[in-house]
Order: sequence, then C-alpha cells, then structure tokens
Amino acid sequence: MLSHGFPTGKVVLLLHGYTLAPEQYDGLAEEFFDRGYNVWIPRAPQHGTVDRRAHHRVEVGELTTYATQALAVAAGLGDEVGVVGISGGAVLATWLAQARVNVVRRLLLLSPFFGPDPRQAPAFAVKPLIVLYARRVLPDRVTSRGYSLAAVTQYLTIARSLPNPPRRSGLWSVAVAISPLDGVVDLTAAVNVPSRIADANAIPLRVHTLPEALGVGHNILNLSALGAEGSELRQLYIALYEGDAAPASGLAPTASADQ
Repeated sequence: MLSHGFPTGKVVLLLHGYTLAPEQYDGLAEEFFDRGYNVWIPRAPQHGTVDRRAHHRVEVGELTTYATQALAVAAGLGDEVGVVGISGGAVLATWLAQARVNVVRRLLLLSPFFGPDPRQAPAFAVKPLIVLYARRVLPDRVTSRGYSLAAVTQYLTIARSLPNPPRRSGLWSVAVAISPLDGVVDLTAAVNVPSRIADANAIPLRVHTLPEALGVGHNILNLSALGAEGSELRQLYIALYEGDAAPASGLAPTASADQ
C-alpha cells in the first residue's frame, strides 16, 4: 500500500498478473502515488510465496473473493475508486467493474486475458479446456511458460461469466493497452470485451497498441530496459486510465474508438 496517511480524492487498485506479485506494479504505483492517489496493490491468493507452484492450485472462488476484498479496502482509502489490471488481473478488474457497478469509476486493462492467443488454443477449444482443466477432470498440465492449465482456466472461467450484454454501471472511463507481440492473449477479445462495456455505459473506449519496435510482449509493465521510453509508457498508462490527453511523445495512444 502506498498511502498519504489520509483519505484522498482518488484511489487506484492495482491487480497483478498470473504467476507474478505486487512488485509488478512498482514503477506505475509510484507514478500514481506522486499524482496524489492512495494506491493498493494486494497479493493474489497462491501467489508470491516460497512455493513457486502454489499458483497452480488457485480457484475461481478465492480469486473473486480476493478481488472483492481488495476493492473494499481501496474504497476505504478515498473517494473516487478505479481499477487497473494486467493479464489475469485485468479479468478480475473487469469482473469488479461489472459486479460492483456503483464503486468502480475508472478501468484500465493491460494485456487482458479474456481468451488465449488463437495460435495457442483456437476459440472452439477454450470451452473444452475449461471443462477439462478448470474442473480438474484431467490432471494438470504446465506450459513452457510455466502456466498451469488448471490455473489459467480459472481466470477464463471468470471471463466467461461476465454479463453479456454488459451491465450499465458508474464507469466514467475505460481503456485498454495491448502489444502486437503478445503471444498469450487473444488480442481481438482484449479489445472487444471492454468495447461492449464502454458501449453499455455510453462512453468511449480508449485503445493503445504499443509499437512493435519497443520489443515488449505480454507483460507490458516490464519496462525497466526501455529507459526514458518506459517512463513515457507509464505516464501514458495513467493518461489512458484518467481519460485525459496523453503526454506529448511518440507513444501517444490511438484515438477513442467504438470497436
């Protein structure tokens, strides 16, 4: 938690990705804090422990409970509350925005994992994967990236449970950032799901696609090697989150779009 020691006008909840931990947000959290936000970055269940395989055991219920409790803490830290999520954390952020419609005001999704890259698992295979692995009908399998199929299908189960059509809520802004080099997520779903939520709330969706030249893949918070461009990207993410004009740079986001 990065706290100013008193309730602030703006609070942001940051939900880290699958297999990672709150440290994933170190740079971005500091940027939010320096802008006057109270910042809460909780650790997901079965993550960040000495048992590096513990995340294989994560379940839908504990993920949604974790997200709900995290939002309750954030709501106690100030007035306007928003959520940023990356990868599986973006699925939980979206779920919160639809489940707690009078609490979440801003939503930023980074590389959201609403479905796997079709090159890894085509759309027709996703439901069978969920049935067989999320329900643990088959023994777990671990991919070359260290992803447990039993675990990632828990996130996909939550993604499949999102209301369709989406609920109208109290959202003021919705934005997405993705990388064309991401080999983990379905980039079409990454934009289409939040686009439907934005449409339901009669607000524009802001989409930013990172330049391929940056060489950033799925973890678009992994910016330490980019130097000044990494700092610019963090500022751009905050501009997307706040729905403001982006800072002047070659990384400016694409215009608002209905997709």
